[in-house]
Amino acid sequence: MRIGLLTEGGYPYADGEGGLWCDRLVRGLAPHEFDLYALSRTASQEESGWVPLPPEIHRVRTAPLWSAEEDGVTYGRRARRRLHAHYADLAAAVCSGAPRADEEALRAQKDRFRKGLYGLADLAREEGGLVTALRSEDAVRILERACRTPGALRAAHDARVPDLLAVAALIEGALRPLSLDWYADS
Repeated sequence: MRIGLLTEGGYPYADGEGGLWCDRLVRGLAPHEFDLYALSRTASQEESGWVPLPPEIHRVRTAPLWSAEEDGVTYGRRARRRLHAHYADLAAAVCSGAPRADEEALRAQKDRFRKGLYGLADLAREEGGLVTALRSEDAVRILERACRTPGALRAAHDARVPDLLAVAALIEGALRPLSLDWYADS
């Protein structure tokens, strides 16, 4: 069996508790093969190198979470419409002030979040990275509309431009792994 192991800020860079846990897991499942997908948190973490890896790890793919280089991806009109629709769903779900007691509203909020997230993942896989698109003025405007929608959280409704820019950057950082080329069908 081939197993994909995704780590963030730990194995194979760190030899602390998280790295030790991953190492024990891999060695404990010795008959299986592992592909390691590692997200690094800082440049210094990458520069410090890796811990020795067991032979069960057959492939290692790495990517930095700490840098957001412009990916240069330019979407056509149809892809931009898809991006805007999916990002609007995601932003609306994040900004929604659905009451916790209202199970139907919470289910709708979760469905909208899921629809937006999976739509963005499909778009990134089909068209290329999301970094530039999610840091664009259009993305900030979509986020602002979601914040100003009736029923949005009060904190979202009160957000100013610096707040919106900060949240857009955080959302892009959280979704950055979707822009990686790790999701090919191979």
